[in-house]
Amino acid sequence: MNISRQLRGLAYQVFYGLPLPLRRQVARAVSPKFLVGAVAVVRDSEAGEPGRVLLLRQPSMRGWGLPAGLLKRGEMPAVGAARELFEESGVRIEPGDLRPGNPNAILHPNAANVDMVWFGWVPASTTPLVVDGGEVLEARWWPLDELPKLTWATARLLGIYGLGPRAGELPPSVPVSDTAPTRPTSA
Repeated sequence: MNISRQLRGLAYQVFYGLPLPLRRQVARAVSPKFLVGAVAVVRDSEAGEPGRVLLLRQPSMRGWGLPAGLLKRGEMPAVGAARELFEESGVRIEPGDLRPGNPNAILHPNAANVDMVWFGWVPASTTPLVVDGGEVLEARWWPLDELPKLTWATARLLGIYGLGPRAGELPPSVPVSDTAPTRPTSA
């Protein structure tokens, strides 16, 4: 038996011998920390293929992006995605009507942020877009084959789901087929 394996075994014995509150403090101190956000990819339910997607132009960004924001403490990811979508674009989708992306969680390359990704569909012709002019300057439906300049993060995220200019540039860990949820069908 090698020394490093023996030391690791001893460290685990000491750790699990600690009282639970102290174990939690140790785990929090040595575990990676992430900011967790929610992203809404909203598609026009009336558009044929390739479809249209809702994008936002914000003052701080160099390109168009998706409705997104950080989750509040204790907030469920679908609830956060629906909240951010409404706050930034005026589009209301109930959290239960959002579908999780596959994968649902996307780790940013800097490994400090995790985005929980949700897909929703609304009829663009009857869904008014309302922006505040401060956080969001403009909201607009864009055909997927005629997208404007996207932020780097948005182009990457859409590409993971097989959409936009980076479609097909999937990380090796993501299955190639059926990544983006499909439009819900009427029962």
